[in-house]
Amino acid sequence: MGDFEAALRLILTQDAELLEIVFTSLEISLSAVILAALIAVPLGGIIGMAEFRGKRLLEQFLSSLMALPTVVVGLLLYGLLSRHGPLGEWELLYTPAAVILGQAVLVLPLIVHLVSSAVQSADPRLGPTLESLGAGFFQKLKGFLAETRTGCAVAIATGFSRAIGEVGVAMMVGGNIQGLTRTMTTAIALETGKGEFERGLALGLILLGMAFLVNWVIAWLKRAA
Repeated sequence: MGDFEAALRLILTQDAELLEIVFTSLEISLSAVILAALIAVPLGGIIGMAEFRGKRLLEQFLSSLMALPTVVVGLLLYGLLSRHGPLGEWELLYTPAAVILGQAVLVLPLIVHLVSSAVQSADPRLGPTLESLGAGFFQKLKGFLAETRTGCAVAIATGFSRAIGEVGVAMMVGGNIQGLTRTMTTAIALETGKGEFERGLALGLILLGMAFLVNWVIAWLKRAA
């Protein structure tokens, strides 16, 4: 109980280092999900709404990307962003931008898949109704996304849940730099390795609380749909 009590004390006293790590994690993950959503929501809407050759193959490919280990994404991005990589001149490695980019790449297929599924589950009369009103392609897309806005919100919340809890990308392209790229997951690994179990436990409890909160929001959105 000693470590647990010490962890709770760190949380309740709002330990400065703990708060810095939490806010860094939130800033990075929220930025990554917003970046991913700007691409994934319209792309998922198009895939769900349109019928084209190879659609099923594309959906299977997206499903495969959803299961891609985070360390693999981190390794690929490390190769791209390292000094001798094709994007090395941008000098993004070991910066918050690199972690944001990595997490965005990680959650993008997940959001695309969930948005596409939401659009395909919309009322089948929606498409013909919009066409009868003279809606063009992008107007139809806007109509489908508006009709399935709850599903889109669930997709984004699910993406955030995965982003905030990942460790592979953040460790490989972020470097776990204090005050810059140290997220809750990388800090847990570091503090536990140093023997600072109570700090790692405190971060773990906060992360668990966030997971419960996000899952509650997702369940509430589904009930409200």
